[in-house]
Amino acid sequence: MHEAHRERLRSAGVRAEALDALTWTRVEHGVPDWWHDCDNALYVAEGAYLPESVLAHLTLFPMRDVVIAIGSPMEHLTSLLVGGDRATVFLDRDVVLTAGEIYCGADSQVVLHGPVVATRQPLIDARNGGSILVDGDQLWAAGVYLATDDMHRLTDRTTGERLNPFGAHIRLGRHVWLCREAVVTGHVEIGDDVCVGLRSMVRGQKVPSRTVVAGVPARVVREDTTWSFDDTP
Repeated sequence: MHEAHRERLRSAGVRAEALDALTWTRVEHGVPDWWHDCDNALYVAEGAYLPESVLAHLTLFPMRDVVIAIGSPMEHLTSLLVGGDRATVFLDRDVVLTAGEIYCGADSQVVLHGPVVATRQPLIDARNGGSILVDGDQLWAAGVYLATDDMHRLTDRTTGERLNPFGAHIRLGRHVWLCREAVVTGHVEIGDDVCVGLRSMVRGQKVPSRTVVAGVPARVVREDTTWSFDDTP
């Protein structure tokens, strides 16, 4: 991997050990000529790839200075769309996004450290210079939605102030369970060992480690907790 691209990924929050653990190959074929002419880079680790349909839509519209690193075979990914120049995407090994959709806008970042298991239709959306950074050991149930922004402007008519998030930053700590149809949006920091309940919304909040949160907006309903992938009494 080119050193400038490595540093770009590190600046986006990718851990050095995650990069060093994999052997990266820059994709030279299967992308249009403009992809290379515009200083874009797509890297895949050994055994990793993007489905042809995903790659075709990724490279449908020209953009510049995009860096993407794919560390897992993404056969279950539905789409990876880049919405502008200087987008950065990192999908680590052991990332499974079943029927997943990723959007990364201009000057934005999506970084998923593995393992991540998303059981069905996760939607990940970073835009307007925002970022989504996930530390790994994740379980996401069906219909999870992570978005830095609302995609439209909500304005106070008197002051003209924007009321909803713009270019927000989301960080999920290690060992996080997002239950079915959980929503994480705006400036959010979720600590380690957290469970976000069914159809709950974490919006513009800081969630303490080792808690269960639920509701709209989410609130702490239990403290000093942990969770396990095992379904045992």
